[in-house]
Amino acid sequence: MSIPYEASGRVEQKSRTRAALVVAAREMVSRGLAPTVAEAADAAAVSRTTAYRYFPNQRSLLAAAHPETGAESMLGEDPPSDAASRLDEVVRRFTTMILETEAQQRTMLRLSLEDDPEDRGGQPLRQGRAIGWITEALEPLREQLSDDELRRLVLAIRSAIGIEALVWLTDIGGLSRDAAVELMRWSAQSMLQAALSTGTPGSKALRKP
Repeated sequence: MSIPYEASGRVEQKSRTRAALVVAAREMVSRGLAPTVAEAADAAAVSRTTAYRYFPNQRSLLAAAHPETGAESMLGEDPPSDAASRLDEVVRRFTTMILETEAQQRTMLRLSLEDDPEDRGGQPLRQGRAIGWITEALEPLREQLSDDELRRLVLAIRSAIGIEALVWLTDIGGLSRDAAVELMRWSAQSMLQAALSTGTPGSKALRKP
């Protein structure tokens, strides 16, 4: 089995080089650009040949530069045990990150809309990292909801709390960013309570009120 380039020899130096490329790419993304590997290499003062050893194409570079890529979880070291509190913590942390990286998030959203619709999963935004964070928050519900119900609940919540929702609520709805975040947190909790009381639309077995 072949060893990845970054995992062999001079690991610390290679880690610094990769980080420099990612930082350069993120800075360009924050300005609304979609940097190529060569452009990021030039900005980071790294040779283009070396840069391609880390990122063979633009897609892999953009995936690494996405603001959500570095976060493993949105729950703290000592998360609450109940689903509602866990969910609110994830939504609060997620929306905070969205606001702190809004320029990059908007660029990634634009790039995903411009991407080939047949190439599912190609753009970083389509990788669904937030799906895993929400699912982790709702783990305590596995004995109360079926897998189908839980999946639909997670998808519904994700549709109401990401950069897409922020753009609509602020640009179209005219809300302040603080008000938009509060509405997203409220929407997530409302969906959770609705799922627990009546199930989710389209699930295999809806609960009776």
